[in-house]
Amino acid sequence: MAVRLARISLMKIKELVKRARKLAEPFCVTNGDKFRLKDADPGDTLHFKQDDKERSKEALAMGIDLLSTMQDMLYAQDKWAVLLIFQAMDAAGKDGAIKHVMSGINPQGCNVHSFKAPTSDDLDHDYLWRCMKVLPNRGHIGIFNRSYYEETLVVRVHPEFLEKQKLPRELITKDIWDDRFRDIRAFERYLGNNGVLIRKFFLNVSKKEQKNRFMERIENPEKNWKFSSSDAKERKHWDDYMKAYEDTIQNTATKDAPWYVVPADNKWFTRVVVAAAIIEALDSLGLEYPKVDDEKLGELAAAKEMLLGKISSAKRKNNG
Repeated sequence: MAVRLARISLMKIKELVKRARKLAEPFCVTNGDKFRLKDADPGDTLHFKQDDKERSKEALAMGIDLLSTMQDMLYAQDKWAVLLIFQAMDAAGKDGAIKHVMSGINPQGCNVHSFKAPTSDDLDHDYLWRCMKVLPNRGHIGIFNRSYYEETLVVRVHPEFLEKQKLPRELITKDIWDDRFRDIRAFERYLGNNGVLIRKFFLNVSKKEQKNRFMERIENPEKNWKFSSSDAKERKHWDDYMKAYEDTIQNTATKDAPWYVVPADNKWFTRVVVAAAIIEALDSLGLEYPKVDDEKLGELAAAKEMLLGKISSAKRKNNG
Protein backbone atom coordinates (compact mmCIF):
# COMPACT_ATOMS: atom_id res chain seq x y z
CA MET A 1 0.00 0.00 0.00
CA ALA A 2 1.29 3.47 -0.88
CA VAL A 3 2.40 5.72 1.92
CA ARG A 4 0.48 8.99 1.78
CA LEU A 5 2.71 12.00 1.32
CA ALA A 6 0.90 13.88 4.06
CA ARG A 7 2.79 11.62 6.43
CA ILE A 8 6.16 12.04 4.72
CA SER A 9 8.57 14.75 5.79
CA LEU A 10 10.03 17.31 3.40
CA MET A 11 13.37 15.57 3.77
CA LYS A 12 11.78 12.30 2.65
CA ILE A 13 10.22 13.99 -0.38
CA LYS A 14 13.62 15.37 -1.36
CA GLU A 15 15.06 11.89 -0.99
CA LEU A 16 12.36 10.48 -3.27
CA VAL A 17 13.04 13.14 -5.90
CA LYS A 18 16.77 12.42 -5.72
CA ARG A 19 16.07 8.71 -6.16
CA ALA A 20 13.79 9.45 -9.11
CA ARG A 21 16.49 11.52 -10.78
CA LYS A 22 18.97 8.67 -10.38
CA LEU A 23 16.51 6.22 -11.98
CA ALA A 24 15.57 8.41 -14.93
CA GLU A 25 18.94 9.93 -15.82
CA PRO A 26 20.49 6.87 -17.55
CA PHE A 27 17.68 6.85 -20.11
CA CYS A 28 17.53 10.59 -20.83
CA VAL A 29 18.75 11.88 -24.20
CA THR A 30 19.25 15.64 -24.39
CA ASN A 31 21.67 15.66 -27.31
CA GLY A 32 21.06 13.18 -30.09
CA ASP A 33 24.42 13.53 -31.82
CA LYS A 34 25.88 10.48 -30.11
CA PHE A 35 22.67 8.51 -29.66
CA ARG A 36 22.54 5.05 -31.19
CA LEU A 37 19.50 2.88 -30.66
CA LYS A 38 21.62 -0.29 -30.72
CA ASP A 39 23.22 0.88 -27.48
CA ALA A 40 19.84 0.99 -25.69
CA ASP A 41 18.98 -2.37 -24.14
CA PRO A 42 15.19 -3.04 -24.10
CA GLY A 43 15.72 -5.52 -21.24
CA ASP A 44 17.73 -3.20 -18.98
CA THR A 45 16.53 -3.01 -15.35
CA LEU A 46 19.52 -1.17 -13.81
CA HIS A 47 20.05 -2.39 -10.23
CA PHE A 48 16.64 -4.09 -10.10
CA LYS A 49 16.69 -7.83 -10.57
CA GLN A 50 14.50 -9.38 -13.25
CA ASP A 51 12.21 -10.90 -10.62
CA ASP A 52 12.25 -7.90 -8.29
CA LYS A 53 8.67 -6.88 -9.02
CA GLU A 54 7.64 -6.33 -5.40
CA ARG A 55 10.32 -3.73 -4.79
CA SER A 56 9.37 -2.03 -8.05
CA LYS A 57 5.71 -1.96 -6.97
CA GLU A 58 6.68 -0.16 -3.76
CA ALA A 59 8.80 2.32 -5.72
CA LEU A 60 5.95 2.95 -8.16
CA ALA A 61 3.43 3.41 -5.32
CA MET A 62 5.64 6.03 -3.69
CA GLY A 63 6.10 7.70 -7.07
CA ILE A 64 2.35 7.81 -7.70
CA ASP A 65 1.78 9.50 -4.34
CA LEU A 66 4.48 12.04 -5.03
CA LEU A 67 3.08 12.74 -8.49
CA SER A 68 -0.35 13.32 -6.95
CA THR A 69 1.00 16.01 -4.63
CA MET A 70 3.09 17.61 -7.38
CA GLN A 71 0.12 17.73 -9.74
CA ASP A 72 -1.95 19.39 -7.04
CA MET A 73 0.66 22.14 -6.73
CA LEU A 74 0.94 22.45 -10.53
CA TYR A 75 -2.83 22.94 -10.73
CA ALA A 76 -2.93 25.43 -7.86
CA GLN A 77 0.03 27.44 -9.17
CA ASP A 78 -1.57 27.69 -12.63
CA LYS A 79 1.58 28.85 -14.44
CA TRP A 80 3.11 25.83 -16.14
CA ALA A 81 1.58 23.23 -18.42
CA VAL A 82 3.18 19.81 -18.84
CA LEU A 83 3.08 17.79 -22.06
CA LEU A 84 4.04 14.10 -21.93
CA ILE A 85 4.49 12.38 -25.29
CA PHE A 86 4.51 8.58 -25.62
CA GLN A 87 5.75 6.84 -28.75
CA ALA A 88 6.45 3.15 -29.27
CA MET A 89 6.00 0.13 -31.45
CA ASP A 90 2.77 -1.82 -30.98
CA ALA A 91 2.53 -3.81 -27.72
CA ALA A 92 5.34 -1.84 -26.08
CA GLY A 93 3.06 -0.90 -23.16
CA LYS A 94 2.13 2.75 -23.72
CA ASP A 95 -1.45 2.33 -22.50
CA GLY A 96 -0.37 0.38 -19.42
CA ALA A 97 2.34 2.88 -18.52
CA ILE A 98 -0.09 5.79 -18.77
CA LYS A 99 -2.77 3.92 -16.80
CA HIS A 100 -0.52 2.84 -13.92
CA VAL A 101 1.81 5.82 -13.59
CA MET A 102 -0.97 8.39 -13.76
CA SER A 103 -3.40 6.42 -11.57
CA GLY A 104 -3.11 8.89 -8.68
CA ILE A 105 -3.60 12.00 -10.81
CA ASN A 106 -6.74 14.13 -10.42
CA PRO A 107 -8.64 13.74 -13.73
CA GLN A 108 -9.69 17.41 -13.57
CA GLY A 109 -6.09 18.43 -14.17
CA CYS A 110 -5.11 15.84 -16.78
CA ASN A 111 -6.13 15.10 -20.36
CA VAL A 112 -5.13 12.11 -22.49
CA HIS A 113 -5.33 12.24 -26.28
CA SER A 114 -4.70 9.25 -28.54
CA PHE A 115 -3.77 9.99 -32.14
CA LYS A 116 -4.62 7.37 -34.72
CA ALA A 117 -4.85 7.73 -38.49
CA PRO A 118 -5.64 11.36 -39.38
CA THR A 119 -9.21 12.23 -40.29
CA SER A 120 -10.23 14.07 -43.45
CA ASP A 121 -10.45 17.24 -41.34
CA ASP A 122 -6.93 16.65 -40.05
CA LEU A 123 -5.64 16.19 -43.60
CA ASP A 124 -7.10 19.57 -44.56
CA HIS A 125 -4.64 21.17 -42.12
CA ASP A 126 -0.93 21.10 -41.44
CA TYR A 127 0.33 18.01 -39.60
CA LEU A 128 0.80 19.81 -36.29
CA TRP A 129 -2.74 21.15 -36.22
CA ARG A 130 -4.54 18.21 -34.63
CA CYS A 131 -2.04 18.18 -31.76
CA MET A 132 -1.86 21.94 -31.31
CA LYS A 133 -5.60 22.23 -30.75
CA VAL A 134 -5.47 19.92 -27.71
CA LEU A 135 -2.35 21.23 -25.96
CA PRO A 136 -2.73 21.32 -22.16
CA ASN A 137 -3.91 24.42 -20.31
CA ARG A 138 -1.72 26.03 -17.68
CA GLY A 139 -1.85 24.01 -14.49
CA HIS A 140 -2.68 20.84 -16.44
CA ILE A 141 -0.85 17.73 -17.58
CA GLY A 142 -1.48 16.72 -21.18
CA ILE A 143 -0.65 13.21 -22.37
CA PHE A 144 -0.25 12.37 -26.03
CA ASN A 145 -0.52 8.66 -26.84
CA ARG A 146 1.32 8.98 -30.16
CA SER A 147 1.68 12.50 -31.50
CA TYR A 148 3.01 14.69 -34.28
CA TYR A 149 6.04 12.40 -34.23
CA GLU A 150 4.02 9.94 -36.28
CA GLU A 151 4.96 12.26 -39.15
CA THR A 152 8.63 11.30 -38.88
CA LEU A 153 7.93 7.66 -38.02
CA VAL A 154 4.99 5.87 -39.67
CA VAL A 155 4.77 8.41 -42.52
CA ARG A 156 8.48 8.02 -43.16
CA VAL A 157 8.23 4.21 -43.17
CA HIS A 158 5.16 4.49 -45.43
CA PRO A 159 5.89 7.51 -47.66
CA GLU A 160 2.71 6.77 -49.63
CA PHE A 161 0.88 8.41 -46.72
CA LEU A 162 2.35 11.71 -47.86
CA GLU A 163 0.12 11.52 -50.92
CA LYS A 164 -2.93 11.81 -48.67
CA GLN A 165 -1.68 14.98 -47.02
CA LYS A 166 -2.51 17.13 -50.05
CA LEU A 167 0.87 18.82 -49.96
CA PRO A 168 1.93 20.78 -53.05
CA ARG A 169 4.16 18.48 -55.08
CA GLU A 170 7.12 20.86 -54.95
CA LEU A 171 7.19 20.63 -51.14
CA ILE A 172 7.77 16.88 -51.12
CA THR A 173 11.53 16.84 -51.58
CA LYS A 174 14.41 14.69 -50.35
CA ASP A 175 14.77 17.19 -47.50
CA ILE A 176 11.24 16.85 -46.19
CA TRP A 177 12.26 14.88 -43.06
CA ASP A 178 14.99 17.37 -42.18
CA ASP A 179 12.42 20.13 -42.68
CA ARG A 180 10.02 18.40 -40.30
CA PHE A 181 12.72 17.85 -37.70
CA ARG A 182 13.55 21.54 -37.87
CA ASP A 183 9.89 22.53 -37.62
CA ILE A 184 9.31 20.24 -34.62
CA ARG A 185 12.37 21.60 -32.78
CA ALA A 186 11.12 25.12 -33.40
CA PHE A 187 7.59 24.21 -32.28
CA GLU A 188 8.83 22.63 -29.06
CA ARG A 189 11.10 25.59 -28.39
CA TYR A 190 8.10 27.87 -28.86
CA LEU A 191 6.05 25.83 -26.39
CA GLY A 192 8.89 25.87 -23.86
CA ASN A 193 9.17 29.65 -24.18
CA ASN A 194 5.47 29.86 -23.34
CA GLY A 195 5.46 27.74 -20.22
CA VAL A 196 4.82 24.25 -21.61
CA LEU A 197 7.26 21.69 -20.23
CA ILE A 198 7.78 18.79 -22.64
CA ARG A 199 9.00 15.28 -21.91
CA LYS A 200 9.03 12.57 -24.59
CA PHE A 201 9.10 8.82 -24.01
CA PHE A 202 10.09 6.13 -26.47
CA LEU A 203 9.18 2.77 -24.93
CA ASN A 204 11.91 0.59 -26.38
CA VAL A 205 10.59 -2.97 -26.74
CA SER A 206 12.57 -5.73 -28.44
CA LYS A 207 11.27 -7.52 -31.51
CA LYS A 208 11.30 -10.82 -29.58
CA GLU A 209 9.24 -9.42 -26.69
CA GLN A 210 6.77 -7.82 -29.08
CA LYS A 211 6.22 -11.23 -30.67
CA ASN A 212 5.58 -12.76 -27.23
CA ARG A 213 3.00 -10.10 -26.42
CA PHE A 214 1.29 -10.54 -29.79
CA MET A 215 1.07 -14.28 -29.16
CA GLU A 216 -0.45 -13.65 -25.74
CA ARG A 217 -3.07 -11.40 -27.29
CA ILE A 218 -3.94 -14.09 -29.82
CA GLU A 219 -4.04 -16.98 -27.34
CA ASN A 220 -5.77 -15.19 -24.45
CA PRO A 221 -9.49 -14.64 -25.23
CA GLU A 222 -9.60 -11.68 -22.85
CA LYS A 223 -6.90 -9.95 -24.89
CA ASN A 224 -8.10 -10.85 -28.39
CA TRP A 225 -9.61 -7.41 -28.78
CA LYS A 226 -6.15 -5.83 -28.46
CA PHE A 227 -4.77 -7.59 -31.52
CA SER A 228 -5.03 -6.34 -35.08
CA SER A 229 -3.66 -8.12 -38.13
CA SER A 230 -2.08 -4.82 -39.18
CA ASP A 231 0.10 -5.01 -36.05
CA ALA A 232 1.74 -8.19 -37.31
CA LYS A 233 2.13 -6.77 -40.81
CA GLU A 234 4.02 -3.77 -39.46
CA ARG A 235 6.66 -6.13 -38.01
CA LYS A 236 7.91 -6.59 -41.57
CA HIS A 237 9.07 -2.98 -41.40
CA TRP A 238 10.81 -3.35 -38.03
CA ASP A 239 14.26 -2.28 -39.24
CA ASP A 240 12.80 0.72 -41.06
CA TYR A 241 10.98 1.78 -37.90
CA MET A 242 14.10 1.43 -35.77
CA LYS A 243 16.00 3.64 -38.22
CA ALA A 244 13.17 6.17 -38.18
CA TYR A 245 13.09 6.23 -34.35
CA GLU A 246 16.84 6.61 -34.13
CA ASP A 247 16.86 9.45 -36.65
CA THR A 248 13.93 11.16 -34.92
CA ILE A 249 15.56 11.01 -31.49
CA GLN A 250 18.90 12.13 -32.88
CA ASN A 251 17.30 15.18 -34.48
CA THR A 252 14.75 16.23 -31.84
CA ALA A 253 16.36 15.48 -28.47
CA THR A 254 17.14 18.77 -26.77
CA LYS A 255 17.93 19.90 -23.25
CA ASP A 256 14.48 21.45 -22.80
CA ALA A 257 12.53 18.72 -24.61
CA PRO A 258 14.49 15.51 -24.00
CA TRP A 259 13.67 11.98 -25.04
CA TYR A 260 13.61 9.16 -22.52
CA VAL A 261 14.48 5.89 -24.24
CA VAL A 262 12.85 3.59 -21.70
CA PRO A 263 13.52 -0.17 -21.64
CA ALA A 264 10.13 -1.80 -22.28
CA ASP A 265 10.70 -5.56 -22.15
CA ASN A 266 9.77 -5.55 -18.43
CA LYS A 267 6.59 -3.55 -17.93
CA TRP A 268 7.12 -3.19 -14.18
CA PHE A 269 10.46 -1.48 -14.76
CA THR A 270 9.14 0.67 -17.61
CA ARG A 271 6.52 2.17 -15.30
CA VAL A 272 9.02 2.93 -12.55
CA VAL A 273 11.29 4.79 -15.00
CA VAL A 274 8.41 6.75 -16.55
CA ALA A 275 7.18 7.81 -13.10
CA ALA A 276 10.71 8.81 -12.10
CA ALA A 277 11.17 10.93 -15.22
CA ILE A 278 7.87 12.76 -14.67
CA ILE A 279 8.73 13.39 -11.01
CA GLU A 280 12.08 14.84 -12.03
CA ALA A 281 10.40 17.03 -14.63
CA LEU A 282 7.81 18.42 -12.21
CA ASP A 283 10.48 19.00 -9.57
CA SER A 284 12.39 21.18 -12.04
CA LEU A 285 9.47 23.64 -12.08
CA GLY A 286 9.94 24.72 -8.46
CA LEU A 287 6.28 24.04 -7.70
CA GLU A 288 4.64 25.40 -4.58
CA TYR A 289 1.19 26.34 -3.41
CA PRO A 290 0.35 30.02 -4.07
CA LYS A 291 0.98 32.36 -1.14
CA VAL A 292 -1.96 34.61 -0.36
CA ASP A 293 -1.60 38.34 0.36
CA ASP A 294 -2.62 40.19 3.53
CA GLU A 295 -6.01 41.11 2.11
CA LYS A 296 -6.81 37.45 1.44
CA LEU A 297 -5.55 36.45 4.89
CA GLY A 298 -7.94 39.03 6.34
CA GLU A 299 -10.82 37.53 4.38
CA LEU A 300 -9.94 34.07 5.66
CA ALA A 301 -9.79 35.30 9.26
CA ALA A 302 -13.16 37.03 8.92
CA ALA A 303 -14.71 33.91 7.40
CA LYS A 304 -13.33 31.81 10.21
CA GLU A 305 -14.79 34.15 12.84
CA MET A 306 -18.14 34.12 11.09
CA LEU A 307 -18.19 30.32 10.92
CA LEU A 308 -17.12 29.98 14.55
CA GLY A 309 -19.71 32.55 15.54
CA LYS A 310 -22.49 30.67 13.80
CA ILE A 311 -21.36 27.42 15.31
CA SER A 312 -21.31 28.96 18.78
CA SER A 313 -24.80 30.44 18.29
CA ALA A 314 -26.09 27.06 17.17
CA LYS A 315 -24.60 25.39 20.23
CA ARG A 316 -26.16 27.98 22.57
CA LYS A 317 -29.53 27.54 20.89
CA ASN A 318 -29.37 23.76 21.24
CA ASN A 319 -28.25 24.01 24.86
CA GLY A 320 -31.04 26.42 25.61
